[in-house]
Amino acid sequence: MGNAHFDDQYSHQKVEIPAPKPFLKTLKSCVKETLFPDDPFRKFKNQSLTKKLALGLQYFVPILDWAPRYTFQLFKADFIAGITIASLAVPQGISYAGLANLPPVIGLYSSFVPPMVYAMLGSSKHLAIGNVAVPSLLISAMLGRVVNPHDNPKLYLQLVFTATFFAGVFQASLGLLRLGFIVDFLSHATILGFMGGAATVVCLQQLKGILGLVHFTHETDIVSVMRSIFSQLHQWRWESGVLGCCFLFFLLLTRYFSKKKPAFFWISCMAPLTSVILGSVLVYFTHAEKNGVQVIGHLKKGINPPSYSELAFSSQYLTTAIKTGIVTGVIAMAEGIAVGRSFAIVENYHIDGNKEMIAFGMMNIAGSCTSCYLTTGPFSRTAVNFNAGCKTAVSNIVMATAVMITLLLLTPLFHYTPLVVLSSIIISAMLGIIDYNAAIHLWKVDKYDFLVCISSFIGVVFGSVEVGLIVAVAMSLLRILLFVARPKTFVLGKIPNSMTYRNTEQYSAASSVPGILIIHIDAPIYFANASYLRERISRWIDEEEEKQRTLSEIELQYVILDMSAVGNIDTSGISMLEEVKRNADRRCLKLLLANPGGEVMKKLDKSNFIDTIGKEWIYLTVGEAVNACNYILHTCKFQSKRIESSTIPDDNV
Repeated sequence: MGNAHFDDQYSHQKVEIPAPKPFLKTLKSCVKETLFPDDPFRKFKNQSLTKKLALGLQYFVPILDWAPRYTFQLFKADFIAGITIASLAVPQGISYAGLANLPPVIGLYSSFVPPMVYAMLGSSKHLAIGNVAVPSLLISAMLGRVVNPHDNPKLYLQLVFTATFFAGVFQASLGLLRLGFIVDFLSHATILGFMGGAATVVCLQQLKGILGLVHFTHETDIVSVMRSIFSQLHQWRWESGVLGCCFLFFLLLTRYFSKKKPAFFWISCMAPLTSVILGSVLVYFTHAEKNGVQVIGHLKKGINPPSYSELAFSSQYLTTAIKTGIVTGVIAMAEGIAVGRSFAIVENYHIDGNKEMIAFGMMNIAGSCTSCYLTTGPFSRTAVNFNAGCKTAVSNIVMATAVMITLLLLTPLFHYTPLVVLSSIIISAMLGIIDYNAAIHLWKVDKYDFLVCISSFIGVVFGSVEVGLIVAVAMSLLRILLFVARPKTFVLGKIPNSMTYRNTEQYSAASSVPGILIIHIDAPIYFANASYLRERISRWIDEEEEKQRTLSEIELQYVILDMSAVGNIDTSGISMLEEVKRNADRRCLKLLLANPGGEVMKKLDKSNFIDTIGKEWIYLTVGEAVNACNYILHTCKFQSKRIESSTIPDDNV
């Protein structure tokens, strides 16, 4: 009877070794999963050549896909949304151009050509294209160190166009090469802290306009800015300060009202343009420009002049321009894709991150050749576009058309626009970027993420924008390395009245099995963590032996490694398992494996480790492994060499 039962126990389902695949086939599968997780080629299967060409064209130029189905009803919604965001795009474009130390008209140019390009190539229905504050600040900070925008404005402008060109090339290359996952290394906590710090720096920089100062530091850290402000107390203009505070209060009040009454979102949308109009009228009739209130002055009339001949490929500062383009391109791309995905989730549709990168890249390449600087999809403008009821990317075309009309006919009206109003608009927009609640949420959920966020924030505010970005990315990568190098391991226990085994620290009801130690490894086993896992497994064994001696239970005789979470293993990992096996043998313990995956089994087989441990000691589940161990312990009178010679009690026979 006992022998029959023993045979039943060992007729368990064997863990199979996957059939070998040719190397090229395996490599192809790996590359496909890495670069094409969304399988964009499936719709090309079983199609004629003509159909494939049409589908390929629609893939790279999405407007060809949805334009034939476009209706007048959709246009009415897009027209209203386009006009609404145009009212925001004009003052923001002028303001952010000033933040980048560029002529105000460059900001208007950047709201004309890039949105047109994106409308044809982009996959988001709601993303509204325009320049944004943080990349503008980055451009000013990085290029301003090598070329003074006031002393040599022509060279500075050429470098800005060149940086924009390389930002576009970098973005488009990432999309074409399907390398969009690189952006994922910028974690949510990293971006949150970086954006908050950059917004704080931007607000501090705008004190120049609020206080009517002419000379101001080019540094972005808080110490340099405050020193520059308080060293010029005698040059503060009370007229500018009063005007700036009044318009800032007006902008914040309209935003607060729109949040309380979402149906009146348009009030907050129209507030920036209203501020520009009111400020211009006030300055015109009071001649405030003669009393310390600085104005924009003359704006060149006409649409974007070509600037491809201005790209400074032979400049001695080309390296700086390339570096600026890559850094700002990554930040702009990460923000644009994140914003696009957020609104796509709300409306239950999908946007392709790689296609978005191509669209961003092409619009910035086109922009650099038509007197534009870096653009992306800012959250504020996209939120306005969404709330205004846009249905497709045509809203960007409507906005661009409105900006074109402004450039052709209305630029003289901005002559008397006070710079202090633009500073108020920027501060108002930046205060909305500093997300205190999100930082508090990080503190509650994950202290390390909060540390990454705060480190990024402090790096930007007290160092520079580049320092903050480097600190944040470095800490995010450090966390990845810690996850890889120090994976979680924990002991499993049995849940009463079940065959389920769970973490004994998480489940108080889970109890360890006498004589058996079950260790769960919660990560792939690589060279980076193999040594740590060897030491940690040894320590688990020491602790379990000491515990079972204290409790006078059956001494430890089996160690089961639950490998259900081990997705892969390298040669260092296999060497580690061999050492664990030898260590177990020296202690007179038996090592078992439970639920190793296909990749792990293939490598264990090729390395002959399966022969070393024995196929009969590899089980499909932890439950099967425990049952086999219990059977030997309690039925076959198995005795460990480490158990002292003594008479075994009858209930263990």
